[in-house]
Amino acid sequence: MKLTRLFKEFFESEKAGGFILVFATAISLLLANSAFQAEYSDFWNITLGGHSLTHWINDGLMTIFFLLIGLELEREIYQGELSDIKNATLPIVGALGGMLVPAAIFLIFNFGTESQAGAGIPMATDIAFAIGILSLLGKKVPASLKVFLTALAVIDDLGAIIIIAIFYTQTLSLVNLFIALGIFAVLVALNRMKINNLLPYLIGGVAMWYFMLHSGVHATITGVLLAFAIPFGNGKNKTPSNKVLHFLHKPVAFVILPLFASANTCIILGDNLIGGLANNNSIGIMAGLVVGKPLGITLFALIGIWLGICALPSDLKWKNILGAGMLGGIGFTMSIFITLLAFSDAVIIDHSKIAILLGSLISGILGYLWLKLTLKT
Repeated sequence: MKLTRLFKEFFESEKAGGFILVFATAISLLLANSAFQAEYSDFWNITLGGHSLTHWINDGLMTIFFLLIGLELEREIYQGELSDIKNATLPIVGALGGMLVPAAIFLIFNFGTESQAGAGIPMATDIAFAIGILSLLGKKVPASLKVFLTALAVIDDLGAIIIIAIFYTQTLSLVNLFIALGIFAVLVALNRMKINNLLPYLIGGVAMWYFMLHSGVHATITGVLLAFAIPFGNGKNKTPSNKVLHFLHKPVAFVILPLFASANTCIILGDNLIGGLANNNSIGIMAGLVVGKPLGITLFALIGIWLGICALPSDLKWKNILGAGMLGGIGFTMSIFITLLAFSDAVIIDHSKIAILLGSLISGILGYLWLKLTLKT
């Protein structure tokens, strides 16, 4: 299977970003539990313009991350690995199972309780971490497995974005929402008129973000909407979409996501850590990531092939799909993001973050060991 140049670039960027994320998370946890604990925590709570530094990262900078995800998804749909229906259906079906089964497992433990709002937490896959782990296996990884896991993670992120928009909107200002959507409609009209100057799209994107922020719908959704408003054209290097995509790869991988990881893993590991991991919310998160992800992805892929909806690439085996499913259990970025929307209690949020970190760590180790063993045969 031949990989496109842009796919290779995206894969390499996410691979390096995964290693940076690991480093940033480790340093953040270390500082949060060191003699500099108070100073480190206070740093992320510095107020700028009425909002904390963490809030600006989560609601502002992460919009740029969502913009990159939207641009990558658009490219995949138009001329990437998802442009061919035969390539697209397997990761789409697998991603659907990888979202529904973890959510169902979480609800088994939490349905009817105050923590049931966290059902979306184990549904997401962290692209950077998952690709970073897969890259450790070197050249023995089949090209189809790289495509499957990458497409799966991108579709997972799209699913998470839809879930955020539908289920994690608590208060709604229709006036601000309609203004934001009106700006989006204007940008789409500019696209149809073949106006390729990026300036009106960027200015419109900032305005759309402002009104979306005050609408009650999470402001980061703006990033995805803007991605599909920016002209894609023929997808060549000089098109607006491609220019933005290339420009954002490194800032997102090496600045925005490490900042997000650092700001949101400033967690004090107190004496109640074990007790916090023993509650139904934490158990549901870890079980959803470690068990639900590989089970859902593999099971739905099997059903999809049995129904004739999709086909297994010739260079892949079912044990490879299972291994990819295990790596799909690395939630991290989107899982933490949904945690912040699902809960308001700081203790529950911290316990959820630890459960996400442990579940993702276990999934990453199991996925790596399983693929290392099975890719030899």
